[in-house]
Amino acid sequence: MTRTPIAGYALLSDRHSAALVGAGGSVDWLCMPRFDSPSVFAAILDDKAGSWSISPAGPCAVTRRYVPQTMVLETTFETGTGVLVLTDALLVGEDPDVHRLGADAPHVLARRVTCTRGSVELAVRYVPRPEYGLVMPLLTAVPGGVRARGGPDQLALSSPVPLTVADEEAAGAATVAAGTTLRFALHWSMAGEPPPAMWDEERITEGLDVTVDRWRAWSQSHQAYDGPYRDLVGHSGRVLYALSYQPTGAIVAAPTTSLPETPGGRRNWDYRYTWVRDASFTMNALWVAACPDEADQFLGCMTTAAATYAPERALQIVFGIGCEHDLTERELPHLGGWRGSRPVRVGNDAWRQPQVDVYGELLDAVHCVSSQLADFDPPVRAFLTALADAAVTQWREPDHGIWEIRGERRHYLHSKAMCWVAADRAVSLARRLGAEHRVAEWRAAAEEIRDTILREGWSEKAGAYTQAFGSSDLDASVLMMPIMGLLPADDPRMLATIDAIAARLVDERGLVYRYRIDDGLPGEEGAFLLCTFWLAQAQALAGRPEEARAVFERAGRFANDVGLMAEEVCPRTGEFLGNFPQAFSHIGLINAAYAVSMTEHGGRFEPACR
Repeated sequence: MTRTPIAGYALLSDRHSAALVGAGGSVDWLCMPRFDSPSVFAAILDDKAGSWSISPAGPCAVTRRYVPQTMVLETTFETGTGVLVLTDALLVGEDPDVHRLGADAPHVLARRVTCTRGSVELAVRYVPRPEYGLVMPLLTAVPGGVRARGGPDQLALSSPVPLTVADEEAAGAATVAAGTTLRFALHWSMAGEPPPAMWDEERITEGLDVTVDRWRAWSQSHQAYDGPYRDLVGHSGRVLYALSYQPTGAIVAAPTTSLPETPGGRRNWDYRYTWVRDASFTMNALWVAACPDEADQFLGCMTTAAATYAPERALQIVFGIGCEHDLTERELPHLGGWRGSRPVRVGNDAWRQPQVDVYGELLDAVHCVSSQLADFDPPVRAFLTALADAAVTQWREPDHGIWEIRGERRHYLHSKAMCWVAADRAVSLARRLGAEHRVAEWRAAAEEIRDTILREGWSEKAGAYTQAFGSSDLDASVLMMPIMGLLPADDPRMLATIDAIAARLVDERGLVYRYRIDDGLPGEEGAFLLCTFWLAQAQALAGRPEEARAVFERAGRFANDVGLMAEEVCPRTGEFLGNFPQAFSHIGLINAAYAVSMTEHGGRFEPACR
């Protein structure tokens, strides 16, 4: 099984699909034409599931970076004989509209190799394995490269290096001297369409140059944040944008599936979908690190996906990136999993779970960007009103909670808090919903929910607000109480809760766990970077900027060499765990940095493209 650590990968995106490139120059994960499409390369999950490597033939030292203000990757290999620079990108196309980056993406992975000193022996190995490694396609060497066909995919690899086809893979070698540049491109199309054309070096150069220009144009027109941790915030904003699906505005939780929470364990999930609860956090993050227009598009995706909602049943919590509802989960037994972590799963059965917190998160998202939105049409007003009514009706019911625990339903505090958010935001939105006559009802419900939370959610034994009513177990999700405004962060009981989490829900590195209970699944999990950023955000809101900075910087150190963050960190080894890169971690970073900025400097940030 692949031994490349998760931290060794970098992300490429054309806002339709994603690739992960290892530090050694191997593309070990690529799905086309969508984030959730079956993979073309999946060596990250099984060595036999496909990859495409371009690297020096012998030992080398490696450094990497993203070309400034872009998601174009630059890897520098220094060998005993010379220096080689590899530039990788999923091409975003030529549409000049900065709000539509990737709208005409050609589904091409482009790679450029330049020798900047001496000479380097270059090795190329191309092993396509469509459909998560099930398909061993027919490879044919043709002038200018190699064609592959099999299953649902057609692939054309344009290569200036002659490649020999044998044993269902292609390989070649070349000596690259100083001043020499070689250009490669992998072009995808669907079976039944005309075969993709080979690209000449001029076309590849133009595609790479335009991709750099478009990413820079987006960054320069969208990113004006100038507070603490500016570089981290700007890069995290680009990562979130790279994880968004251009046709709908959906944001995937991560571009991968089944990277484990426990190495060798069964906590392996598919995160290539869009969760409703991400909406609120994403709205705030994009407001700071990108642009309200992007937040508006994501909101449009969420309201479209949920438009078939009926108040008598629970709102679905997760949708496909094309607004699909059925995400039925299945296992891929032919894949061994990352470092033997099985099963590998596609789909996610969390779509079947009732989680009442989503009403508040979606209404908070609407409230966050409401000043940027046109008047709601009658169906949207009715839909948003129904969300508030559902929260008011269902808040007393148990559910599976924010962490989607696959056990019995409980009265999770976070879920109740988000029902309060739903009623509270409905009051603020009442005029725009044409529901001013409902204000007294919603306000009374909000007060009842809040009073119940403050009474039933407090544990004298724990000296804190806890995971669920009647429980003494701590849970980092209760930090959302001050973040969402249910209770001031400097309220004595909230301060006690913040301090309890900081003291008792952390690992030896000071990173925060979600909880420390038996959740019914085998194996342990690591500390959550999102929860650590929540702690920093709550401390900042409580007027403790020094503590907040210390926690923030502790979490920020767990970005890899190109600034990407995983979902979790192993408490023993410090290695990355979970699907990668994780949108929630970057959202948490942005929101926590903004809270620190507000605490230290006051004022309100205005996005660049407003």
